[in-house]
Amino acid sequence: MKSFNTEHEHPAAESGDVFAESNPTKNVDDDGREKRTGTWLTASAHIITAVIGSGVLSLSWAIAQLGWIAGLLILVIFSFITYFTSTMLADCYRAPDPVTGKRNYTYMDVVRSYLGGRKVQLCGVAQYGNLIGITVGYTITASISLVAIGKANCFHDKGHHADCTLSSYPYMAAFGIIQIILSQIPNFHKLSFLSIMAAVMSFTYATIGIGLAMATVAGGKVGKTNISGTVVEVDVTATQKIWRSFQAVGDIAFAYAYATVLIEIQDTLKSSPAENKSMKRASLLGVSTTTFFYILCGCFGYAAFGNKAPGDFLTDFGFYEPFWLIDFANACIAFHLIGAYQVKSKKERLVFSQSICSANEKRSMILQVFAQPIFQFVEKRCNRNWPDNKFITSEYSVNVPFLGKFNISIFRLVWRTAYVVITTVVAMIFPFFNAILGLIGAASFWPLTVYFPVEMNIAQTKVKKYSPRWIGLKVLCWVCLIVSLLAAAGSIAGLISSVKTYKPFRTIHE
Repeated sequence: MKSFNTEHEHPAAESGDVFAESNPTKNVDDDGREKRTGTWLTASAHIITAVIGSGVLSLSWAIAQLGWIAGLLILVIFSFITYFTSTMLADCYRAPDPVTGKRNYTYMDVVRSYLGGRKVQLCGVAQYGNLIGITVGYTITASISLVAIGKANCFHDKGHHADCTLSSYPYMAAFGIIQIILSQIPNFHKLSFLSIMAAVMSFTYATIGIGLAMATVAGGKVGKTNISGTVVEVDVTATQKIWRSFQAVGDIAFAYAYATVLIEIQDTLKSSPAENKSMKRASLLGVSTTTFFYILCGCFGYAAFGNKAPGDFLTDFGFYEPFWLIDFANACIAFHLIGAYQVKSKKERLVFSQSICSANEKRSMILQVFAQPIFQFVEKRCNRNWPDNKFITSEYSVNVPFLGKFNISIFRLVWRTAYVVITTVVAMIFPFFNAILGLIGAASFWPLTVYFPVEMNIAQTKVKKYSPRWIGLKVLCWVCLIVSLLAAAGSIAGLISSVKTYKPFRTIHE
């Protein structure tokens, strides 16, 4: 076992540039990086795969709380706001000029270029807080999907009214162990097949859910629906109606969160036509397609289950048969979240088959952003602050049978293991799917999707204070802030209500 110090690295490796090569004759862009080849079509595909995820599972429940009119209206409003602010964010990719300015590679780089100061720190808090929340949420979602597989088989064998209760704790622990192992893999972001798998899995289980809901409606076994959703004193109490409606807004906000990866998606686009123009076109197609998909999922789910729509329509057994399809859908959810928990957002060069693009043509794929950015943020800060600390900077080369040499950092092993353990324990204490998703959506939507894009647009275009446009943008910010606060309050109320009847590590969560 050989020890070596990682303090001095190649500049390309230190910057995380996966495209750095020694060939001086290659085509490069104006920033010296390999020439980008993405188009608005590839960018729109990235948007769709980044947005459609576990949030789709709660949309039928959200529509049930809000009703046909308010539910659909809020879905459309969120899609419009997401598209509108994404166009502002697209203009900020280059600074100070949106066409010829210097490129920014991350959301925080953009905020640093246009706003600077404490707002960069606030952006970091919002982003990393959102990522931490998502890792907790993914642990919960994956475990209940694995539980649902066991329940589906039990219901099929013993009948739909059988006692098929199972504990989610062993599945959470197993999920945590898998993440501890995966978190130690160096250069995890280079495992691009995990991104492809995650995208395929998310589309698969969402499509299965929509198909099952459509089949239920076509079969005539529909639930009781209402223009205003759940009925007070029939389905819920007046207090529950209010808080659940707010929580439903948070669930919808979670489903539309893609601002954190917009800049990195835009960084895959070729410079002609201008990146901001291509990105706006991609955002329009991506958000429109996603909204159509969400309307299908939410509306058919609500039509199938009515006001009794489950929080997660694939794990709460709105459907029982065919049991093998339920098993497959939940397995897709689990596999999706195993990869999505870890995968770092970096541009991977993939050669698509000729059925998709021309021979040897390269396209950029965007991977999802979750645990790896948190790991690397802490590790880089520690390396910068304590460069002489052997515990932090040293790595040991170990020969692993059949795999070759493997570099192990004791600090990385301890820190990443501790993070996964903590998030797993938090998920065990608060294993409440809808409330957690609503809280994450409420906490991240306003700062990342609305506030920073609006403030940067004002700074970039030098909007005159108290002008009609300035007032309109400020009103949008304040309204969205109020909505986000109400959604957060509803989600917290949902958590409190669930905690009252739940004993961590004792009772069985169903």
